Amino acid sequence: MAMRKWEPFSELVSLRQAMDRLFEDSFVHPSRFFAAFGEPTMPAVDAYQTPNEVVVKAALPGIKPEDVDIDITGDTLTIRGGVKAGKEVKQQAYFYQEQRYGGFSRSLTLPGGLQVDKVDATMENGLLTIIIPKSEKVRPKVIKVKTRSK
Repeated sequence: MAMRKWEPFSELVSLRQAMDRLFEDSFVHPSRFFAAFGEPTMPAVDAYQTPNEVVVKAALPGIKPEDVDIDITGDTLTIRGGVKAGKEVKQQAYFYQEQRYGGFSRSLTLPGGLQVDKVDATMENGLLTIIIPKSEKVRPKVIKVKTRSK
């Protein structure tokens, strides 16, 4: 059996990492923190823009398209929906249950200058994709530089 030198600071580093993770989970990603207490979680969302549109993708596994509502009011996009619990198993029969049931709502602030009357939303394999075109006013303009002849 090999002897190892005790290094007390290595234990403090792991404690600090644990505290950092707790802080991040409870304040930076509150949906993960509250999920541990049985609260419905918010869907993971990616949002980005191209020169012509804003794209929002939300992971909604197990949710049917007809159970999702999308609303844009001003510069706020809200995605609402819900997952209904199956009735095959009685609650007291569970010995382990991680899937969450119930409603959720997720709101994002959008950039200005969008054509909200031309929004396209599709859902495939649990991934909701929302495409919002930009108005002509906010689209980048490409200007060609010409040479001046004398």
